Amino acid sequence: MPLMIWGPMFEVGVDQIDTQHHRLFNLANELADAVRENKGMLPLGNILNELTTYTQTHFALEEKLMSLHGYPATVEHKICHQELVKKVDDFKRAFLAGDPTIVDSAVRFFTEWLSKHIMEVDKAFARDLIKKGLT
Repeated sequence: MPLMIWGPMFEVGVDQIDTQHHRLFNLANELADAVRENKGMLPLGNILNELTTYTQTHFALEEKLMSLHGYPATVEHKICHQELVKKVDDFKRAFLAGDPTIVDSAVRFFTEWLSKHIMEVDKAFARDLIKKGLT
């Protein structure tokens, strides 16, 4: 059973962003499944790396859209992104130092952060984009 279930409540109404959010949900579920199934350090590390890389790709898209469309809360939104990147880097460092239990904490943190971020911060951003004609 997936940890994060994508559904209409998480859609922000901007296709590119929704597609990437859906992919982030899938990656978070892959990581949670790997933890639950005790897949070992290499698979966990690979999924964690992919999740990290894709999150950065997603943030780059959002920040590009903010810049292109003059989003008024760009600074605050970017700070949220920077805080997540730092936290994920901390989890990754602990994992690479040999602590496989950190992945469970990382999954919990990331899934909670992603849900809250989409529902509050990204939906506000998307409303601004939609007002400007982007969908």
